[in-house]
Amino acid sequence: MNYVYILRCSDGTLYTGWTNNLTKRISLHNAGRGAKYTKARRPVSLFYFETFPTKAEAMRREVAIKRLPREQKLALAKDFSVLP
Repeated sequence: MNYVYILRCSDGTLYTGWTNNLTKRISLHNAGRGAKYTKARRPVSLFYFETFPTKAEAMRREVAIKRLPREQKLALAKDFSVLP
C-alpha cells in the first residue's frame, strides 16, 4: 500500500509527502531523518492520509495536494480521525 500524508509540524506548518510505510516514515520525520523541512520543525504529527494501490498514483496525488492552498489542505482533514 502507498500513502500520501500531511503532517502538522510543531510550528503549525503542514508538510505533504508519500511513502509505502506510514508508521516508519513518521518515525523517521520525528527522528530528524525524514525530510530537511521537518527536521527543524519537530515533533510532527499525522494530520491526514490517503491510500493508493500504486506508487505512481500516490505521487500524483502528493503533487496535487502540494499545489493546494493551506485552507484546502485543512479542509481535507475536516472529518479525518482514523490513524494507522
